[in-house]
Amino acid sequence: MTIRELSNMQDVKADRTLTVVRQDHTLGAARDLEFGLELLTLARTGGIGPALRLYRPAPTVAFGQRDTRLPGFEAAAEACRDHGFEPLVRKAGGRAAAYHEGTLVVDHVMPEADAIAGSKSRFAFFGELLAQTLRDVGVQAAVGEIPGEYCPGEFSVHGTHPADPTRQVKLVGTAQRVVSGGWLFSSVIVVENSAPIRAVLTDTYAALGLDWEPATAGAADDLVPGLTVQAVEDAVVASYAAHASLTYTDFASVYRR
Repeated sequence: MTIRELSNMQDVKADRTLTVVRQDHTLGAARDLEFGLELLTLARTGGIGPALRLYRPAPTVAFGQRDTRLPGFEAAAEACRDHGFEPLVRKAGGRAAAYHEGTLVVDHVMPEADAIAGSKSRFAFFGELLAQTLRDVGVQAAVGEIPGEYCPGEFSVHGTHPADPTRQVKLVGTAQRVVSGGWLFSSVIVVENSAPIRAVLTDTYAALGLDWEPATAGAADDLVPGLTVQAVEDAVVASYAAHASLTYTDFASVYRR
């Protein structure tokens, strides 16, 4: 299915206005995660309209709810701290995922009366949107789970090394929170400095007793040397501009301390 076909199924359309909020500094691992949910509350209660928040997070390992029920969870959390990553538990499902300042988090919030409708097709739409965004900056990117990836998902975005088609790495993980009156779709794009992510995930998954292939943890600049978070952020905004009318506002205008 093409981006155009998927776009017709979604709420991101040219006749809708999307406010872009660029958060220029982390609020801290826990506060960054909490604030996304606060934006969702604002959206569903009429405090804000459709919005796109972009930021670079503090080093974090976000565990899924299932991870907390494994006997090795406490050891896994301690392994995160040993690597300088803060362990947190997210509301969404999935398995542990790591991110840091070399990644870009994209939080898209949308007020929607029937938020559950189209929830699965959103994964397909945004997965392809982000894959195309990465292709626009030179990455051979596609949607789909690769064998052995961390926090596996049907709509993960992976990249392929241009000189070695057998070398594939996960580049984008997505999660969705749907509540009465709105939804939050979060995407984490790993752009720079994959080594710390690979290292913390290796020890974290070992403590949890989960099998995975460490070689699947990579960054976009492993495939396109010199690629930066800023370049990917600009490309994400350009991709959204093809599907919505964008306005911009300062982070301070939406942040509630």
